[in-house]
Amino acid sequence: MNKRIQLYISALASSVVLFASTVSAEVFVAPFAGYSFSASEFDVTQTETDEQGKVKIAESEHYGVMFGVTTKDPGNIYFLYSSQSTDLRAGGNFSADSITDLTVDYFHVGGSLFFPNGNLKPYVTASVGMTNMRPSGDYSNESRFSMGFGAGLEYELTPAVALFADARGYATFMSSDNALFCNGSQCVWNIHADIMWQGQVNAGIKLSF
Repeated sequence: MNKRIQLYISALASSVVLFASTVSAEVFVAPFAGYSFSASEFDVTQTETDEQGKVKIAESEHYGVMFGVTTKDPGNIYFLYSSQSTDLRAGGNFSADSITDLTVDYFHVGGSLFFPNGNLKPYVTASVGMTNMRPSGDYSNESRFSMGFGAGLEYELTPAVALFADARGYATFMSSDNALFCNGSQCVWNIHADIMWQGQVNAGIKLSF
């Protein structure tokens, strides 16, 4: 048996084992909604005028969903999508209040560890992924690596249905002194920040299968 076939069989066997372990686990979907708030202001410089000031993502509602599987810890592994429709607010020397409409999306893979006490299940969670910021108009989307962490409480109504609430913090790594929101010919600002912090409070329902 040549080496390529051996590698193929080994990969196939690994896939079968992974599939079998996933099938035996409980699958869940968990839609949620909540409120996003920002703890960070960016120091920015307008590229056309060299005027310096601050900008901040405005607080607003968001919605999202998690898809995942349970683990034996007890805990879970999940994919999280969260979307916030908001705007970018000016501060410092900038006179405009609202600069542009902005959509902030999180695409994260994470896991949670539960501490069950009957039907009540406190948990801690952590995740990693991407933050995508989409301004209105012709300016480019911005995607940055981000990390999340949080804590929450789940209450099991039935083995298949649970309610949950949690608080999460997200750290998005911006890379200091980078251009932000560019079109084909120019960029709006140069940003002077390393990390954008944003918080969320969420409530939702978890459906297990």
